[in-house]
Amino acid sequence: MNDCSKTLRFVLVWTVFLFPCQAADGQVPVRHTEGLVHGFLVLRTLEGETLAHGNLIQMAHADRVTAHLIFHFKDGSLHDETAVYSQLRSFRLLRYHLVQKGPSFSSAKDLSIDVPSGQVTVRYPGDDGKEQVKTEYMKLPPDLANGMLFTLMKNMPPGSNEMKASMVVTTPKPRIVGLAISAQGEDTFVLGGDKRKATHYIVKIEIGGVTGLVAPVLGKQPPDTHVWILQGEAPVFVKLRGPLYSGGPIWEIEQESPVWPDRSDAH
Repeated sequence: MNDCSKTLRFVLVWTVFLFPCQAADGQVPVRHTEGLVHGFLVLRTLEGETLAHGNLIQMAHADRVTAHLIFHFKDGSLHDETAVYSQLRSFRLLRYHLVQKGPSFSSAKDLSIDVPSGQVTVRYPGDDGKEQVKTEYMKLPPDLANGMLFTLMKNMPPGSNEMKASMVVTTPKPRIVGLAISAQGEDTFVLGGDKRKATHYIVKIEIGGVTGLVAPVLGKQPPDTHVWILQGEAPVFVKLRGPLYSGGPIWEIEQESPVWPDRSDAH
């Protein structure tokens, strides 16, 4: 082997270590295994009005994780989302179920995804008020991120500023869109009087095809979603700003602290 070939091989090897990326199939390698979690969340408007309180309950058994996110809105609306995924070497979605209903949403929705079989079922009210059911068998990509977005972001390889993923959305017909996730630097927030920095990510939806080309022209390009993750040995979600459904308003989700009633009110 000549010196030029040796040099080229050396450069290629170090490129792999210095610029790690996703696996060839698009799945994100596991850097931080998920476990038992119970988090309290609050959903607000951009003006600071509280719309809903939520819980994130997560359990892990062997290499399988079940994450259940539920928001109860003050107006009686419900956002109920469950993702079951594998974390054996890389993250892979197995099953997903989303229910949205109530006046806070433009229409009721019930989406079920069974990844191994490719079955996607959507339930929604028709024009006559009766429930409509659409079931399709789709070729689902291995990088499907429904219900796993925060987990994937917490596991982005160090030094990597971009990541690709995909998601099933409904219109109400189910379809697959791409996600382009990019780091935008760090933003400062205050916790307990101490200043901390969270990585700011932007999630762009890539519609693709002819529809994707004309969407910006027609004003139908979905708005970006902004997510903040506190990095470190145990990365954690800090904040999200974006729509909770297609065509919906921009809302914010943050962690919430318990408030204890006064002793005089506890009796």
